[in-house]
Parts: sequence; structure tokens; C-alpha cells
Amino acid sequence: MSRQAVTKHLGILEDANLISTQKHGREKMHYINPVPIHDIADRWIGKFERGPLGALSDLKKQLERKEP
Repeated sequence: MSRQAVTKHLGILEDANLISTQKHGREKMHYINPVPIHDIADRWIGKFERGPLGALSDLKKQLERKEP
């Protein structure tokens, strides 16, 4: 991958607020911004987890109610 292509992709990620940057002299450091990634996971993946997690929670409650 060329340097120009990497720079373009990093610029797109920065514009999307998926990475943050800090300049140190001539160097530019890139860091992943976990907040929007977490929000995406909550919005898209979370809805698929709710059912199984709810079922596990219900099972736990039922098992704790029963006396040995």
C-alpha cells in the first residue's frame, strides 16, 4: 500500500472520529478512539445479545428461586 493511500485512509478515519491524532514534532501519532466503536457495537451488535443475555438472566433467577 502506498504512503498516499495510507494517508488518505487515516484521514477518512480521523474525519469519522474513529481515530485521534497527536503531533510530536514531525511525527503524527494515531490512536484508536474507542467511544464511537463502542456506540456502534451497542447499536448494532447489542440487539443480538439482548435475547440470549435476557434468557440467561431469567434462567439464573429461576434457579435461585428454587430451593435445594
